[in-house]
Amino acid sequence: MAIEKKFISEGVRNVRVEKFLTHELKRAGYGGMDITRTPLGTQVTIFAEKPGIVIGKGGKQVRQLTQDLATTFGIESPQVEVQQVQNPNFNAQIMAERLANALERGWYFRKAGQSTIRRVMESGALGCEVIVAGKLTGARSRTQKFTEGYVKHSGEPSETIVEKGYALAVKKLGTIGVQVKIVPPDTKLPDAFEVSEPEPKKPPEPLPEPEEIGDDEELEEDLGEFPDEEFLEER
Repeated sequence: MAIEKKFISEGVRNVRVEKFLTHELKRAGYGGMDITRTPLGTQVTIFAEKPGIVIGKGGKQVRQLTQDLATTFGIESPQVEVQQVQNPNFNAQIMAERLANALERGWYFRKAGQSTIRRVMESGALGCEVIVAGKLTGARSRTQKFTEGYVKHSGEPSETIVEKGYALAVKKLGTIGVQVKIVPPDTKLPDAFEVSEPEPKKPPEPLPEPEEIGDDEELEEDLGEFPDEEFLEER
C-alpha cells in the first residue's frame, strides 16, 4: 500500500472509531480518544468524565470495546486505557454534548449557549466559542454564534491550541448541530509577550585611594640601610 493511501485509510478509520465511541459512551461523558502505535500493538486512550461506566462491571464494557475495535475496525492488538477528564469544563467534546442534551430537553438556544460560555469562562479559560446551527426557532434554518475571550480561527494555532467538540441535538423540528471551541487557560499564545523591567544599573566601584609616600628624609634613611658597594656591583 502506498504511503498516501495508508495515511488516508488511517484517517478514515480514526473518524469511524471516534463516531463509534461517541455513540457508545455517551452516558459516560465521552471526551475524546487518542490512538498511538506501540511495539506491542495499538494503544487506545479514552478520555471520559465517568471512567467507571466505560470500564463496566468487572471490566465487561472495556473488554467488549477492545473486541469491537479489533474485529469491526481492524485495529491490531488494541490495548484500551481509560483516563478521567480532570476538568470537564475545559473539554470541548463534553461541553458540546452537554449543550446538545440541554437543547433536546427544551432549553432555549440563547440561554443554553450563554450558559455554556459563562461556565467555561468562569473556570478560567482564555476563550470560548459556541456555534449552534439548524432549525432553532422556526421552519427555516439559521446559525447563531456566541463568542467570548480569545479564539484563533486560522493558521497553525487554530489546530494546536484550540480544543474542538461536535454534537447533535435531535428535536421534532429537525437536527441541530453544536460546535464548541475552547482555549484552555494554560495555553501559550503565539502572539503573547511580556515586557520585563530593566535591571537597575550598579553604581561604579570607587577607585582605591593612593597610598601616601613618606617624606624625603624617610626615603634617604631607607636607602642609607644599603651600602654603596651593592650599587656599584649592580652597575
